[in-house]
Amino acid sequence: MLDRFHEISRSQSFQADERAIEGLPIRLVIALVVGVASLSVMMNMLGGLQGLSVTELDARPSPEVVTPGERSVELTVVGADGDPVSDATVVVKGGTADIDGVKTATTGSDGRASVRVDPSLRPNREDGTLVVDVKPPAGSEFVDERGNTEILVVSE
Repeated sequence: MLDRFHEISRSQSFQADERAIEGLPIRLVIALVVGVASLSVMMNMLGGLQGLSVTELDARPSPEVVTPGERSVELTVVGADGDPVSDATVVVKGGTADIDGVKTATTGSDGRASVRVDPSLRPNREDGTLVVDVKPPAGSEFVDERGNTEILVVSE
C-alpha cells in the first residue's frame, strides 16, 4: 500500500500540476469578507460600552484675533455636544507668534477660563498664531486629540 502511495505521489509532482491555485483567490475573498464583517460587529459592541467611549473637547477663544501687547483672552471649553466643561486646564503657548512662557488656567462651572497673554510677532511677520491645548478633567471621559482654534495675532 505504501509503495502505491509513493508511486502516485511521484507521478503527480507539483511541477507537473498545471492547475496552480485556481480555488485560492475566491477563498481569500470569502475569508476577507467574513473577517471584515466580524470586525465590524466587534467594533460596534465596543463602541456601545460607555466605559470605553470618549468625547472630544474643543477650546473656543474670545477674541480669536488680537494685536501684539498685553491682554486677557477668554477661552470656553466645550464637549462635542456644545455643553461647557468645568475643571479642564487650558494651555496657551507660542506658535508662529511668541509669548513669554506657557500660560494656563482652569475652567469654572461655566466652562470658561481667562488667560493673560502678551503676544509679539517675530521680525518681518505680519501675523502669527498662539496654540491652545486643553487638558481634560482628571477621571473624565474627555480627550483633546484634535487641534483647537488658534488665536491669530496680527500687526497693528
